[in-house]
Amino acid sequence: MLIGFGLISAAFAVFVLRRMEKIDGERLNLSISVPKSILYVAWLLKEIALSSLNVTRIVLQQQPNFRQKLFSIPVSQNTDIALVVYANSITLTPGTVTVETEPGYFLVHALNHSADDYAALADMDERVTGLESVKNSAVTP
Repeated sequence: MLIGFGLISAAFAVFVLRRMEKIDGERLNLSISVPKSILYVAWLLKEIALSSLNVTRIVLQQQPNFRQKLFSIPVSQNTDIALVVYANSITLTPGTVTVETEPGYFLVHALNHSADDYAALADMDERVTGLESVKNSAVTP
């Protein structure tokens, strides 16, 4: 039954998207590399698990010592879909939330801020940027 509902939901989503395309004539161009995205999802799941353990450890302390901070980080993605992937990846990782997106940077809230956060987010930024497929441009011999 669960698989059936999943298939029905997917079919309905495709139906709605095709109707929307007929109405406005726009298509979403997914410029994300599928093989690279599979590796990225595996890496992200590992990071989510590690963050979950860290947040759980902090919350279960008798006197939790939160070092909350709101800070901005630069972004290097070129496409909207890659920006969405990066912002959602930050928010999916326990203890961090993308609060605001602006051209060139994101505003992020960390539950337990440390100096390592900048390096970890820069690594995530680089990985998401690596997902973007380079469009074939005219190559001159």
